[in-house]
Amino acid sequence: METQKASVKKIALSYGLILALLTIGLSVIVYVMGMHTQQPWWQSLTGFLISIGCIVYGIKAFKADNGGFLSLGEALKTGLGIALVAGLLGGLFTLLFVTVIEPDFAIQMMETSRDKMIESNPNMTDEQMDMALSIQEKMMSPGILFAISIISTLFIGFIISLIAGLIMKVNKPEYLQ
Repeated sequence: METQKASVKKIALSYGLILALLTIGLSVIVYVMGMHTQQPWWQSLTGFLISIGCIVYGIKAFKADNGGFLSLGEALKTGLGIALVAGLLGGLFTLLFVTVIEPDFAIQMMETSRDKMIESNPNMTDEQMDMALSIQEKMMSPGILFAISIISTLFIGFIISLIAGLIMKVNKPEYLQ
C-alpha cells in the first residue's frame, strides 16, 4: 500500500489565501476606521498573530498529510510557500490600495510623518526634515511598497516557520524512507 505524499503547493495556496484574506480584511478595517495613516500598534500585533496562526496551522496540516512526519526543510518550504502566496496577494492589494482606493495615501503618510517629526524633534532643521521626507517619498512608490510587502511577509514567514518547524519536527524512521 503506497501512501500519498503531502502537497506543499496545495497547503501553501489554501493557507496563503486565508492569511492574505485575513490581513487584507484587517487593513480594510483600519482604513474604514480612518486610522490607515497612523498604523496603530494593534494592527501590527493582530497581523503578526494571524500570520503565526495561519503558518503554524498550515505546517500542522502538512505534517498530518505526511503521516505525522515533518522535517525542518518541509516546515520551511510549507511556511515560506504560505508566506509567498500571502505576500503576493497582499502586495497586489497594496498596489490596488495606493493607486485606486486611496491614491493620496503617500501624501497623507508624508503629512503624518512630518507632524510626527516636528513633535518628536522640534529642533530639526527644514533641510533635515526635507531630506528624511524625500527618502520616505521614494519608499512610498507602488513598486517599492509591493516589494516591501513580499519581502517582509517572507521574512516573518521564515522566522515563524523556523520556530514552528523546530518545535513540530518528527523525522521519518530510516526503514520508512
